[in-house]
Amino acid sequence: MTAGEPSAPATVGPWRPARVTELPAPAGGRVDVLVVAGEHSGDEHAARVVRELRATHPELAVCALGGPGLAAAGAQLLHDLTATSVVGFVEVLRHYSFFKSLFEATARWVERHRPRAVCFVDYPGFNLRLAARLREAGLAARAGGPVRLLYYISPQIWAWKARRRFTMARDLDALAVIFPFEPACYADTALPVEFVGHPFLAPDYAPPVRHDPQGPVLLLPGSRVQAVERILPLLLGGFTEYFAENADVRAVVLFPSNEVAAVARGVLARWPALAGRVELRENRGCTAASAVLTSSGTMSLHCALAGIPGAIVYRTNPLTYLFARWLVQVEFIGIANLLLREPMYPEFIQGAATPAALAAQLRECRGDPARRQRTRDQLARLRGLLAQPATGTAAGWLARQLGA
Repeated sequence: MTAGEPSAPATVGPWRPARVTELPAPAGGRVDVLVVAGEHSGDEHAARVVRELRATHPELAVCALGGPGLAAAGAQLLHDLTATSVVGFVEVLRHYSFFKSLFEATARWVERHRPRAVCFVDYPGFNLRLAARLREAGLAARAGGPVRLLYYISPQIWAWKARRRFTMARDLDALAVIFPFEPACYADTALPVEFVGHPFLAPDYAPPVRHDPQGPVLLLPGSRVQAVERILPLLLGGFTEYFAENADVRAVVLFPSNEVAAVARGVLARWPALAGRVELRENRGCTAASAVLTSSGTMSLHCALAGIPGAIVYRTNPLTYLFARWLVQVEFIGIANLLLREPMYPEFIQGAATPAALAAQLRECRGDPARRQRTRDQLARLRGLLAQPATGTAAGWLARQLGA
């Protein structure tokens, strides 16, 4: 066995979420808003909205299917949906019974407790189906019911499934988007759409990462268990090859939850040559990094807005990838690349994510001044594109929708 070769896999138990039968009742007996945010990034964005909303309207009662961010912001957490999020067609099918039970329990909860509004946050596979169910049940305002259906952070209809905009216009009362080009995507519908600025440029935004040319390499495999299982070995392979030439460099793997941390530890145990050289660190505070290898999720945009040079690495189930190649209509998978229309972060997808290719990216990011300057130039353009509009914040939009 060579120094860079992984040892036998550590035993990590299969992920089997328990079925959901009922959700808790509102603690105060009433609820104004139910927030549904199914991923760590959605939980983070929704938490900022809820904090601001409750600061100006403390009388509002907020319940949530979300995660620890929403709970800390003052919402009553009915179910930690961030702990059970998955990505990909195959992964959803594998856990179909769980998601069906959660879906039915949520629909029953809305019917029983009648919130004034449901605010869906991203997570379209679950949220758009729930919106349609509430309209079909006569609960949604669009069907004459008492519950307004609101949506914050649009599904990526500009990338795939563009016709969803028509069902969204049928079911939803209003949509708040975080990219300035998105309102035009709905121009041929009657759905009110408002650009509210990107949350990463909000005044209270606390970046989780910053650039330090002398810092460690940042390895970001994602926030979902399945993604970490597939992507972290690729990142470790690239770092191992780079480390062979740079024995003093260290790496940090950030994790958002205990579930992800457990999987990351299991993966890292298969790389004994990296013992003591790769640190697992909870994603709190602000982590300095000289370069990054990241999945295509929200953290890639955090890194881009911090000016950290790097590359995007992605691998999913082969069948999921074939479906995506057939459906997705965009040139890049990284949002910074899409906004800039050029690769701020070169993308290495499926078989292209070789150790040699990723090590070459680390070599360039940490050793080439021209690469770092190009990243700084792209950063300035990116910030200009995502600047907060004068029309107000997402919390202000939500308050207006509630008539607060």
